[in-house]
Amino acid sequence: MRTINEHKVNPANDRILIEVTDEPGAGGANHEYRVTLPPPDKSVGIAAKSWQISFQNGPINENGVNGLTQEVLLAIVADRLRSFQAGQFACRENALALTKIEEAQHWLHSRTLARMQRGVEGMNKL
Repeated sequence: MRTINEHKVNPANDRILIEVTDEPGAGGANHEYRVTLPPPDKSVGIAAKSWQISFQNGPINENGVNGLTQEVLLAIVADRLRSFQAGQFACRENALALTKIEEAQHWLHSRTLARMQRGVEGMNKL
């Protein structure tokens, strides 16, 4: 099991544990992550919360859709940032983060479209 710490920057994120719970797959990436939020400080009788995040594992043509994609998570984060930008918490940093997330979405979509044009999308082929 491996722990990820690059999210730790403030007291809220410092308390959140991210664990990689599987071995890398054929493409070199992991597919299973556990995120654990400890009980609030000074709480009594409140249990920690934990979420399992499962990513697509294996080619869709062979394994079907069996997990999330990074595009799904980026879409959620982009939606949250757009909502902040439409409200009282709009700021330059959120705008820049949103721009970079949209750029990441563009390149992931571009990769998928190119794979579709080559007829290799959903397969373990380049």
